[in-house]
Amino acid sequence: MNSFKKATIMALGLILAIVLTACGGDKQASSKDGYEPKELKVQFVPSQSAETLEAKAKPLEKLLSDQLDIPVKVSVSTDYNTIIEAMDSKQVDVGFLPPNAYVLAHEQSDAKVLLQAERFGIKQPGGKSTDKLTDSYRSMVIVKKGSKIKDLKDLKGKKIATQDVTSSAGYVWPVAEMKKAGVDIEKDGIKTVQVKGHDQAVLSVLNGDVDAAFVFEDARNTVAKDVPDIFDKVVPVYFTKPIPNDTITVRSDMSKKWDKKIQDAFIKIGKSKKGHDIISSVYSHEGYKKSKDSNFDIVREYAKEVGQ
Repeated sequence: MNSFKKATIMALGLILAIVLTACGGDKQASSKDGYEPKELKVQFVPSQSAETLEAKAKPLEKLLSDQLDIPVKVSVSTDYNTIIEAMDSKQVDVGFLPPNAYVLAHEQSDAKVLLQAERFGIKQPGGKSTDKLTDSYRSMVIVKKGSKIKDLKDLKGKKIATQDVTSSAGYVWPVAEMKKAGVDIEKDGIKTVQVKGHDQAVLSVLNGDVDAAFVFEDARNTVAKDVPDIFDKVVPVYFTKPIPNDTITVRSDMSKKWDKKIQDAFIKIGKSKKGHDIISSVYSHEGYKKSKDSNFDIVREYAKEVGQ
């Protein structure tokens, strides 16, 4: 009897918690048309050291706040999965998500893509920017100059620096194309080392900690200030097919009114000198254009190729 009572009380408590949550909801979700924030929580995923990234991104708070007329809080997640979970649990309103992370967020919680970043194209050899804006980029496999690794098949049995497994440039694209070339990252004696940020991947190759690394094209620019001869010491041996650029994604219940306000704010910020300087230093973004979910069908194909 005591066990029955205990189970009943626990069940009633759970039901009550659910009812209270449903009735109370998010205090900021004041509109029947969807969530309308009183404070906007924006989160970035680390493409370079988290401390550096947060310092660069922090000034975006004031620019966004000025555009939206509400307080804005900017933070950096520990990895891609953390921000996906945070958006699912409604702890984060806006996420700067690379394409694979966006697809996972959309599948998990119906997160909505609003914008796609534009970057200048990259000219090889040399890794310098062109003056042409593009909504896609490539991943590249880099090695130390003089390495015996010349193509994907040479990666068998080697030690490779990667990003999180949901990173398009730092994992999915190179792994999928390795598989197509007959190289299985899980079965061919390859050891992977996950590092935080593409700058760290470049330095891992430079310092001899790994034999190769997967990075976005051309991540060597992220360390060129501190290592001026990085382009001579670390070289690419493979470039992937194009990857859709990063997204600005919002939680699933964001109202259409706020979808548009956020879109307009980021587009306007990207066109201002101060705003452009921030987004360029954070992710090498040059601006933003409106996007749609179907743009990322290619991402779903590659994710399936690597078993995601």
